[in-house]
Amino acid sequence: MTTKTAAPQRLRPVRRTRTNNARRRESLTALGMATPAVVLLLVFLVVPVALAFALAFTDARLISPTPARFVGLRNFTQLFEDPVFYKSLRNTLYFAVVVVPLQAGLALLLALLVNAKVRGVNFFRTVYFLPVVTSMVVVSLLWTFLYRKDGLVNHVISTLTIGHFQGPDWLGDPATAMPAIILMSVWQGVGFHMIIWLAGLQTIPAELYEAAELDGTSTWQRFRHVTWPGLRSTRTFVLVTITIAAFSLFTQIRVMTQGGPLDSTTTVVFQAVRTGYEQQQTAYAAAISLIFFVLVLTVSLVQRFLTREKD
Repeated sequence: MTTKTAAPQRLRPVRRTRTNNARRRESLTALGMATPAVVLLLVFLVVPVALAFALAFTDARLISPTPARFVGLRNFTQLFEDPVFYKSLRNTLYFAVVVVPLQAGLALLLALLVNAKVRGVNFFRTVYFLPVVTSMVVVSLLWTFLYRKDGLVNHVISTLTIGHFQGPDWLGDPATAMPAIILMSVWQGVGFHMIIWLAGLQTIPAELYEAAELDGTSTWQRFRHVTWPGLRSTRTFVLVTITIAAFSLFTQIRVMTQGGPLDSTTTVVFQAVRTGYEQQQTAYAAAISLIFFVLVLTVSLVQRFLTREKD
């Protein structure tokens, strides 16, 4: 009896050792696979944020023979007295307030249309998504030509009105420059969020729609009581991503208007880049970036709170 029971007892430490070695190898493998991503996050996210926070309280310039000195809150005081900053902040908010509901609503409408099981629906999904895979620089250049005084947009307007109305200089007029950029931005980005809405629509069980039809509900009632509640998580994701992208407006401005005319299209991000690189005021640009970070974080948290799941 003693011999029979001793063998399993001797095997237990061996099995435990093998298990520990396997877990150790798994941990090392996981660490090795995660290391590149962690390094990239540190280099391109954590370090820049830390540098921006540190530079915002100095007088550092991009090219300067003198070392940076600590100046406290001087950059922020100067920023809140800068009329261009308030104009860029107003333009950014204007762009976000218009683009977020417009792009989200249009993307949802397109998703509902292409979610129908009809012939040729894949063709329309591809057509709607094509602008997304096109470079924003290319799209901006294309629409710059379309918006010219003698461009295609004004030619179409003149043709439809039989020559009684001539379109404006879309990007050269402060009253129409930002609306023109809004139209182009919505056209370019709506396809991406259409795909997100579509993915959310396809997670809603078909049994819910069948039960609603048996109850004699209308199309609007099915959307209101089945589709919309089923898109709660998707709705939060779409709204947050569109909001962040809207506040980060830069490429369109840089390519199409360079912030003009009369700073009517200058945004917070564009002002930060122009201040940091063209004017070489690195510390002042860092202060703008910190204000922008706080602004986006606040809006995202408020938006997340308003769209949270309520018990």
